Amino acid sequence: MEYDTKTPPYTTSDQTSFAYVSARDRWPVILVSDTPFSKEDRQNFGLQPKTAAIDDLHRAITACRDDEKLADGKRIVEGLTKLKYELQHNRPLTPLIDDGRQDVADYNRDLSALNSPTWFNVPWLYAECYLYRRMSTFFALSTHWKTYDVFARQKLSTFVSSRPAVLELAAKYKQLINHLENNVPDSKTLEEIDAAEKLLFSEMCEICLWGNATDLSLLTALSYDDIQKLQGAEARKSQEKNILVNDLPAAYRTLKAAQKGSPKGQRRIDIVLDNAGFELFVDLVLAGYLLAAGLATEIVLHPKSIPWFVSDVLPADFASLLNALADPQALYATASDDHSGALSEGEVSELSFLFEHWRTLHQEGQLTIRPNLFWTGPGSYWRLPSSAPNLYEDLKESELVVFKGDLNYRKLAGDAMWPTTTPFGDALGPMGPGSGIRTLALRTCKADTVVGLPSGQDELLKGMEGGGGDSGARKWAWSGKWAVVQFCDGKA
Repeated sequence: MEYDTKTPPYTTSDQTSFAYVSARDRWPVILVSDTPFSKEDRQNFGLQPKTAAIDDLHRAITACRDDEKLADGKRIVEGLTKLKYELQHNRPLTPLIDDGRQDVADYNRDLSALNSPTWFNVPWLYAECYLYRRMSTFFALSTHWKTYDVFARQKLSTFVSSRPAVLELAAKYKQLINHLENNVPDSKTLEEIDAAEKLLFSEMCEICLWGNATDLSLLTALSYDDIQKLQGAEARKSQEKNILVNDLPAAYRTLKAAQKGSPKGQRRIDIVLDNAGFELFVDLVLAGYLLAAGLATEIVLHPKSIPWFVSDVLPADFASLLNALADPQALYATASDDHSGALSEGEVSELSFLFEHWRTLHQEGQLTIRPNLFWTGPGSYWRLPSSAPNLYEDLKESELVVFKGDLNYRKLAGDAMWPTTTPFGDALGPMGPGSGIRTLALRTCKADTVVGLPSGQDELLKGMEGGGGDSGARKWAWSGKWAVVQFCDGKA
């Protein structure tokens, strides 16, 4: 913790924060979905019964015919049930059992420094990371369930439910890639072409930004129709006004300068991923566009190493998505909702094009995946230079590192109680100016920490309906309605 910001962190004991709401309402339902909620909680946070960790494992165990594997699974259920009890009864967090991963020592060292905190009196970031890391120990210490992901079913279900947006983007992607890769002649002037390229870059990044509105750990009760409202062209246009800070022009200028300065050289962009399902699909759309447009020659994707915050990407999710797109007709034909049906020949063709394009990029080394244990560590990204120096040095080789989603933003800023007018670069600490890393955060706000806002913006948003008012809570920043796109040039 010595490398973290000294600005106080948000804690679960602060009843005006989303940290408290998370500990009280979200975390129990992530473990098991039989938790009762008030009408207000259901409306505000989508907290309704839905497949959760214990429920999913019960389902898998029920289908198990191997007695040893069955007993092994039951032991995991017992561990998860005990964890839920401790959480809801405000018991002290206990040291992680050594499951062979190097990060156990990091978690236990931080826990010792916190002096045996209880679930409702602990820094939010640490507690939430600890929750998922402890869950993973039950599986890592098992014999038959080591690689089982209790959230995999939910991730795939959310992708299937995103069918309209998937088909829309697949059609546009095929048209766009063919245009870029085939050098289709353009009658526009150079100024018009440059303006169009800037607009296209912004559009692709904003698609990626709002794609993370499908976050299963927060929106656990979205219906099929609700998910559609968060996706699609009209939704994106209506939400442009909700981007409070938009540094995409600065990021674009940086990438164009690198392209002009080294048109035939290697230029890498890294994407620290957030959610699987539809959002991973959108991330790959962005990656393919950046390569086809010549803004990068290599894209490196950084997934998590263990099931994390319900919907975060694992390496297996990448393979699962490609496998689903390899036979999209089968995927949608077996979907359980009433909105699915056979795809048209054109839709199959567009999805097949997308699959082949991504597979080729991966096979040729232009699209790679690099998991690292650091991304599921207990602390903030302020620790990167000291805790993962090799990763830190590697990221310096990138032209731009894109951090997706709310958790990555919280970790970048130390999940601290910064004044909202704090410059983004200041909140990044050792990852900010002079770090050698260019950072672009694409974040829809789903937690209290937010920086880089103009003076008075926070007060204005609090004054809106549902914004928190005089309650002391920054409720406007909890729902994902508002977003920030923030850039820091650590190479300048």
